[in-house]
Amino acid sequence: MRSMNPLRLVHTGERAPMRRELPLEAQVLIIVTICLVVFGQLMVYSASSAYAMTHAEFGFDSLYFVKSGVLYTLAGVALMIGMIFVPAGWLRKAAPIVFIASLVGLAAVRLPGVGVAANGASRWLAVGPLTVQPSEFAKLGTLLIVAVILAHRAKPPQTLRDLLFPLGVLVGLVCALIMIQPDLGTTLAVMVMVFAVLVAAGTARRALAELLAIGLVLGGFLIYMAPYRRDRIFAFLDPWSQSADGAYQVVQSMIAIGSGGIFGVGLGGSVQKVNFLPEAHTDMIFAVIGEELGLIGSLIVVGLFGAFAWAGATIAMRTRDPFQRLLAAGATALIVGQAIVNLGAVMGILPLTGIPLPLISYGSSSRLVILALVGMLIAISREPQVLPTRTPTPQPDAPRSRRRQPVGA
Repeated sequence: MRSMNPLRLVHTGERAPMRRELPLEAQVLIIVTICLVVFGQLMVYSASSAYAMTHAEFGFDSLYFVKSGVLYTLAGVALMIGMIFVPAGWLRKAAPIVFIASLVGLAAVRLPGVGVAANGASRWLAVGPLTVQPSEFAKLGTLLIVAVILAHRAKPPQTLRDLLFPLGVLVGLVCALIMIQPDLGTTLAVMVMVFAVLVAAGTARRALAELLAIGLVLGGFLIYMAPYRRDRIFAFLDPWSQSADGAYQVVQSMIAIGSGGIFGVGLGGSVQKVNFLPEAHTDMIFAVIGEELGLIGSLIVVGLFGAFAWAGATIAMRTRDPFQRLLAAGATALIVGQAIVNLGAVMGILPLTGIPLPLISYGSSSRLVILALVGMLIAISREPQVLPTRTPTPQPDAPRSRRRQPVGA
C-alpha cells in the first residue's frame, strides 16, 4: 500500500463548513459587519428621531427610519447568507444578466411615471410602496462583468487600447447613465472599484497612469460644467468663507465633530442634528457620531473599517482563482473606498460627493448591495485553495541485486 505524501495535495474540492473552520479573515469580516450594522441602526435612531418628529406631516414617527432600516437590514442579511452558498460558477454565468438588468434600471429612472425624482435628481424607481436606487445595483453588475472580462484574458491589459475595448465601453456606458441622473458620487465609487480590479488583475502601470490622467481630466470637466459642483469645490477649498452658502453642510459637520471633544456629549445629546446639520441620518451621520461619542467613538468606526479592509484584502490575496480574486478586490475597494470618501467629506478633507457611510448611514438599496458583497467575500474565503506544494524529486530506481551464479553451473 502506497503512503500518501501530505505535502503533495491540499485541495479537498469541498468548501469549509460554516463553523470554526472559517478562516480568520472571514470571521473578522463577519464580526465587523455585525458591529457596523448594529451600531448603524443605533446611530440612525439617534440622528433621525428629532427630524422624524418635527416632520410628522409626512407620516413620520420617532422610529420611522429605524423600522425601515431594520426591515432592509433583515432583507440584506438574508441576501448575504444566500450569497455565501452561491458557487463562483453561478456568478460567472449570471454576470451578463445582472449587468444588463442594471443598465435597464439605470435607463428606467428617466421614464415618466417610473422614475422618482427628489432634490433635483432622478435616481430612484418606484416598486410598489418601495423605492430602489438602480445605481447601487449597477455597482454589483459592473463588478461582475469587469471581473469576468479580465479573468478570461490570456494576459493582463498592457495598453490603454486594451482597457478601452470592451471594458472601457461597458464601464463608460454605466457611468454615463449614472451621470445623467445626475450622481457624481456614485460614478466616482464605480471608477474607484474598477481601478482596484484593474490593479488586482496586474494591468501595466503605464496603462493605469494614462487611465488615471484621463479620469482626472474628465472629472474636472464634469465639475466645471455644473455650477453646483464648482461651488462644492470652492467651498471645500475655503469652507469658512462660504459657511452660510455652499459650505454650510461641511461647516456644520465640523462644528459637530469639534463639539464632541474626546468622549462626546453623550448618545442622543447632539445639538447639530436637530436644526443645523442637513442629512444627519444619511450622508452626514459621522458628524453626529463625532459629536455624541467624541474622538473615541470616531476612532472605533475608523478602526472597524480598517479591520474590514484587512479582511477583504487578505481574502483577495489568498484566492488563487482569478475571477474570485478580482471580485474580492473590487468588493473590498468599493466598500472601504466609499467609507474613506464619506469620512473625508464629513471632516472637510475631501469635497462633498453625496456618498453614504457604508452599513451605518440610513439607506435601503446601498445596504442590500453591501451586505450581498459581504456574503460574496465570505463565500470566496470558503472556496478550497490549491496552495504551493513541494513535490519530492523522483529518484531513479535502484538496480536490483542479482545472485551470482557459480561458474559452470
